[in-house]
Amino acid sequence: MAPSRTTRKNVKAKSVPKSQPKTVPFLLEIGTEELPSAVIPQALEDLANLGQRLFADSRLEYESLRVVGTPRRLALLVKGVQPQQASLTQEILGPPVSAALDASGQPTKAALGFAKSQGVPVDRLRRKDTPKGAYMAVETHQRGQSAKRVITEALPQILSKLVFPKAMRWNASRAKFGRPIRWVVALVGDQPLRIEFAGIQSGAMTKGHRFYRAKGKKPGQAFPLTTANNYIEAMKRLGVLVDPEERRSLIMQQVSALAKAAKGQVDPLYRDELIETAVFGVEYPHAILGTFQKEFLAVPKPVLISSMKEHQGFFSLITKDGGLLPKFIAVTNMPWGNTPLMTKGNERVLAARLSDAQYFFTEDSKRPLHERVPALEGVLLHHKLGTVRQKVDRVGHLVGWMAEQIGGKDLDEMCRRAAFLAKADLTTGMVGEFPTLQGVMGEEYARHDGESPEVCRAIGEQYFPRFPDDQLPKELPGVLVAVADRCDSIVAFFAAGMSPSGSEDPLGLRRAAYGLVRILAETPLRLNVTSVVDQALRILDGQGGKVRGTPQTGSDVVAFILDRLRFYGRQHLGLREDIMEAVIHVSNSMVCDMADLVARMQALEAMVPQPDFDPLMIGFKRAHRIVEKEQWTNAQALPEQFVHESERRLFQALEVVQQQVRDSVNDRNYGKALLSLLELKSPIDEFFGAVMVNDSDPQTRANRLSLLKATDDLFLTVADLSCLQSASG
Repeated sequence: MAPSRTTRKNVKAKSVPKSQPKTVPFLLEIGTEELPSAVIPQALEDLANLGQRLFADSRLEYESLRVVGTPRRLALLVKGVQPQQASLTQEILGPPVSAALDASGQPTKAALGFAKSQGVPVDRLRRKDTPKGAYMAVETHQRGQSAKRVITEALPQILSKLVFPKAMRWNASRAKFGRPIRWVVALVGDQPLRIEFAGIQSGAMTKGHRFYRAKGKKPGQAFPLTTANNYIEAMKRLGVLVDPEERRSLIMQQVSALAKAAKGQVDPLYRDELIETAVFGVEYPHAILGTFQKEFLAVPKPVLISSMKEHQGFFSLITKDGGLLPKFIAVTNMPWGNTPLMTKGNERVLAARLSDAQYFFTEDSKRPLHERVPALEGVLLHHKLGTVRQKVDRVGHLVGWMAEQIGGKDLDEMCRRAAFLAKADLTTGMVGEFPTLQGVMGEEYARHDGESPEVCRAIGEQYFPRFPDDQLPKELPGVLVAVADRCDSIVAFFAAGMSPSGSEDPLGLRRAAYGLVRILAETPLRLNVTSVVDQALRILDGQGGKVRGTPQTGSDVVAFILDRLRFYGRQHLGLREDIMEAVIHVSNSMVCDMADLVARMQALEAMVPQPDFDPLMIGFKRAHRIVEKEQWTNAQALPEQFVHESERRLFQALEVVQQQVRDSVNDRNYGKALLSLLELKSPIDEFFGAVMVNDSDPQTRANRLSLLKATDDLFLTVADLSCLQSASG
């Protein structure tokens, strides 16, 4: 998955009155050994957030804040910083008057202690009346200090809060950072700040591109920055494009031009990910076009593309019809180097990698996949759950059970065969060398072995979606294998007591559940997740291993998947939390149909803004609260016991709308069902306006409660609208 593109952050503060003193710019540059490209976007985002916090906590106003960076530097640029922090006047409450003054009105130890803690004489304390009573208070005034002094004091603590997934210690300071820090530049205007961090004294000296040779200078020699202004332009003169977006634009231009010159186009599969890696892998990009021997094209296309991507970060080129060209594009960090020499070097390295891939493919193909399955007994899935071979058996039983529910014998056989072969490629040399080709190579080797096209595609589709926005399985066997594989993983690890906790998810169960939600919500497959989970538990329990599910395991797994449904609704569909909760709250504990739940949520989301809906909610919520408070369960109102015409009108309206809603729900047309419910607004309002539910006559009271219970039940066939926050009452 490509790194996040949160590479630039601009933040505007309050406008500064013209009458105030002249503002100054601020620059912080942290120079390091080469940082991994994957960690730089998050580091820049964190640096921006820490910079905002520094200025907010220090009461320093500014015009704009921005972060830029490369593998060798992270920089914070702030424009329009006020030269002096704002003064602070505040009133601080102390002890209650009753505790601060004795019977004669003299200050007690509590008052004296409070005054001392605030650095004022006790006679500066004043009485302050508050809603909670009378307290002693004091007004304090802190005069603003210079921006230079404030930033100097705050910077070391800010820098210490920059964290990385993997950090290093490299000197006696014991400071931790993503890579060793080699220099720190800190300037306010043209004045260097003197701070120490990680054993480095800050100053005005920076370094340019490692291989850039300025006139009369050595490559990588240090240069002074004379001002915090024009940092980006100053670094360009030193061979560094510090703005990631500028590098991105240049890389895309260069790659597009080279692809056009090669009479091809960049393969779209990994294009964005490779561009992102290149952006944060170089300080000044220079794309080059190389070639490889045509005989390598006999190796399956996914193998060649993965080899170029994983090991070299090269862009693959394809023809208009999708065929692979024997050419590649590499983004180097050497715009001043010998391009022909660099091209030959990259071609030589790639040729070695492709030779390895060709060898693995040739050797792996000598042994059919079905002969590799027994070897999975030697591949450990987890010490609590046994081997991958045992997982293959569980997935095979589960996918066969699902296929029986949906289709006939042919579908059952295809799914079981695909599940049997699905993990066999884990024993191949190719997947051992390129782990990202799991499933991809299984499909290629199955096709080579003469397996049916449906089985081959199902093996390849089992891992889809691999990341949140990835493609989904397209054919039913692939969909079923993907669902069975994910359900088995989630159920097995939950049964073993290894459900995710907090933000930790080392087993990738949240990713598996999110993929499951997407498959069931976006494909035509209709499955009851609760039944599938229960069946997966039965298969696990019947396998004879040490792991056994508890009575709570199934409901815990379904709740976990529903939590991922909420995440999917927020991130992918933009649904409101209360709308999702309204639907999930009434879902049958024995039935969990993702597509049905999503359809209800989307229908409710579309209905809520309607002008007639909010007034309807007032009456419904009133009915719901009464039924809930009374814990009333009888929904059979008797017409012969009605006392007022409004009761009869509501009863008659319910009879009509109940049939309409029932028909719409059966057709899964939840928008139409909600429109039918709007017809109950007037009868409900008239009922509450005309009668008292809590009538003195027990029989009348009971009949009215039953009428409200019938109303409540009708609404709950679509969603629990009492969860909605839009309606008042």
